[in-house]
Amino acid sequence: MQDWRAVRRQAQARPLMELQQGANAAIPGERATVSFGWRAPAGLEADASAYLLTASGKVRGDQDMIFYNQPEGGDGSVRFSADGSGRFDVQLGRVPESIEKIVFCATINEANARGQTLSMLQDAHVAVGGESALRFAPALSGTREAAMIFGELYRRQGQWKFRAVGQGFNGGLAPLARSFGIDVAEPAAAPAPVPAPAPAPVTLSKVTLEKSSPTVSLEKKGGSFGEITINLNWSRARGWFAGSAVDLDLGCLFEMADGRKGVVQALGNVFGDYDYPPFIELSGDDRTGDVSDGETLRINGAHWHELKRVCVFANIYDGAPNWQKTDGVVLVTMPDQPPIEVRLSEGRNDRRLCGVVMLENAGGGLKATRLVEYVGDQEKLDQRFGWGLRWRAGTKD
Repeated sequence: MQDWRAVRRQAQARPLMELQQGANAAIPGERATVSFGWRAPAGLEADASAYLLTASGKVRGDQDMIFYNQPEGGDGSVRFSADGSGRFDVQLGRVPESIEKIVFCATINEANARGQTLSMLQDAHVAVGGESALRFAPALSGTREAAMIFGELYRRQGQWKFRAVGQGFNGGLAPLARSFGIDVAEPAAAPAPVPAPAPAPVTLSKVTLEKSSPTVSLEKKGGSFGEITINLNWSRARGWFAGSAVDLDLGCLFEMADGRKGVVQALGNVFGDYDYPPFIELSGDDRTGDVSDGETLRINGAHWHELKRVCVFANIYDGAPNWQKTDGVVLVTMPDQPPIEVRLSEGRNDRRLCGVVMLENAGGGLKATRLVEYVGDQEKLDQRFGWGLRWRAGTKD
């Protein structure tokens, strides 16, 4: 068994912040270490790699791929330790200005030929050390993918941050590297007996809704969608919003198939109900950004047929609006479906509420459409999408 323990020893030196998928945290200081850890069975070889990407999401050339066979890049700002620790040492102050992001990936060597996937790794995680101490363990159980972006360091308004990503790629190293602009030849799979016909595997790679591709449609696998989880995560850094952490709330407008309409939100303590109409529940109210899980809406997918549409929004309840610095991410997940991500990458700082994503019942399926529209408040969002509710001022206890 292969066992990388460098991160675990480092973790014992200081408390770690456990990140959930999509969460981010600021990286103070001029240096950081990004380390992988996992346990692999005999006969499985997993490798770590990093890619330096420009604003286009591509490398400048082959020199921007850092791995065991090319352990240095970015004019010496990124170095890979070939001592089996899976560690990248990054001098953040020396990273070239043209580089906006460094992504850190794990791949299975000769995955196709050996019929291996990332699900065979145990205790797989990535950790960031230095003046910060962060850890992210992506969910690998049952995945059919052989390559994954575990996390990324990225610049945001002069500040380096780390985001927990967990985005998989079918096929291993070759499609991963090609997505960053590097052509990698992958060994051909060994001949194998033709298997009996079977359903096509579900591709569970994350779907990011953007302006150019704002919509995705999902079909039920089995009787229902199961629990549909909508998570909002934002930057934990303080001092940007009148000297304190921003209170960024998650909520939604809902319309049921029988015409009933309403809102689920912390404002007014309207937290909804998972087991009874509207079959939507807000779990908690993170008023500071200190909760690593952020805020979460849960939709009971067993009753999806009773819902017509759900408009998810994020609202700055307290603190001066500054959407760019919240660096917010909404992630929609459900069993046997690809995660759906929407990033609050733009902003109107004269408007406190952002309509993030619309979830619609389309013939029993789920259609998700990116909105990222900024309005003054919930009533303005209601008017924009024709909900027709009556609104009055409310507060949180």
